[in-house]
Amino acid sequence: MTNNIKLFASASVVAMAMLGATPAFAAGTAANTDIVNTATISYQVGGVTQNNLTATDTLKVDRKVTVSVVELGTVTTQVSPGQTQAATAFTVSNLSNAPIDIGLTASNFVGGTAPHTGTDTFNPGAFTYYVETGGVAGFDATDTLVTFLDEIAADATRTVYVVTSIPLDKSAGVPLVNGDIAAIHLLGTAREAGAATTQGIVIAATGGANGKLTVETVLLDAAGTAPGDIANDGKSSDDDDYTVAAPLLSVTKFSRLIQDPVNLVTAGAPDNVSAVANANAKAIPGAYIEYCITVSNAAGGATATSVAISDNLSNLALTPVDYVSAFGVYEGGSVASGVCSGGTNTGTYTAGTKTVAGSLGSIAAGATKTVYFRVTIQ
Repeated sequence: MTNNIKLFASASVVAMAMLGATPAFAAGTAANTDIVNTATISYQVGGVTQNNLTATDTLKVDRKVTVSVVELGTVTTQVSPGQTQAATAFTVSNLSNAPIDIGLTASNFVGGTAPHTGTDTFNPGAFTYYVETGGVAGFDATDTLVTFLDEIAADATRTVYVVTSIPLDKSAGVPLVNGDIAAIHLLGTAREAGAATTQGIVIAATGGANGKLTVETVLLDAAGTAPGDIANDGKSSDDDDYTVAAPLLSVTKFSRLIQDPVNLVTAGAPDNVSAVANANAKAIPGAYIEYCITVSNAAGGATATSVAISDNLSNLALTPVDYVSAFGVYEGGSVASGVCSGGTNTGTYTAGTKTVAGSLGSIAAGATKTVYFRVTIQ
């Protein structure tokens, strides 16, 4: 081996070591890049230096196609029966060394174990896809409805929301209950880029021998979770789920006697909310009765919203009563030891229908709110 060739070989080893030390990006060198390598030979004849000889080799960088779909977050999406626009989130990335389109296909589990424990028990409605385009993370009205990801650059990532509606029933006549789960797959498929707003055809691997000056396509991806998503198929998939967290409401109604015409209250007046009831009061004509309606949301349920109460006093036709307008209708209070208290006197009474109405707004899991009012026995 001549000294020049040894030096050339040593330089090549150093160059390869430097390349190996360079940080690698997911996409790597862009497809269709020319790798040009030139070797130079110098020599002498009879001690006289001759013109150098060169030899050049050109090789096109082939296209590596890799799609990545990964659930965003590690917890289920809580939903309620009848909810619209329930969203799960994924990150969808183009780890290829060239721009591509990415097709999006969501599908339901068919029973089995859900991603975040539990068992798949129902299917939601049709799926739509949104891309995060707003200034605040999380699905909202500023995000963009899409059918696929268009012209995604190498190493680019998008947040994709899979949006659906939650039915009231999991099967005919069988309502959804707390803890029911709908598990889904999201499959991303590599497609040809090039025409903006138009989804390209599915990308296929190049078969046969490598053409040095032709850009070949290699599919490089792991097997996914969706049915049929195998390794090196130009696809990627991951799973997420929706879990029903319905309010677990219970309602009770009870009464207590405040006073009668003989056994009066010990302080104040019977229409004074702070008056102490007479323990000896009897349910005779002219007696004051306080009715209390409690609404409780059990621990583990979702928050109940827009909770309203309606009580038609004409239902007490066998024992007619008169509403005590001087007392009013207290809503949003609490109950302890059989006595309702607190809240605000903001409920209503409609004389024409003899209906008491109160609004409790939202009731969180584990909370109780009340509506209470008073009547007199005719």
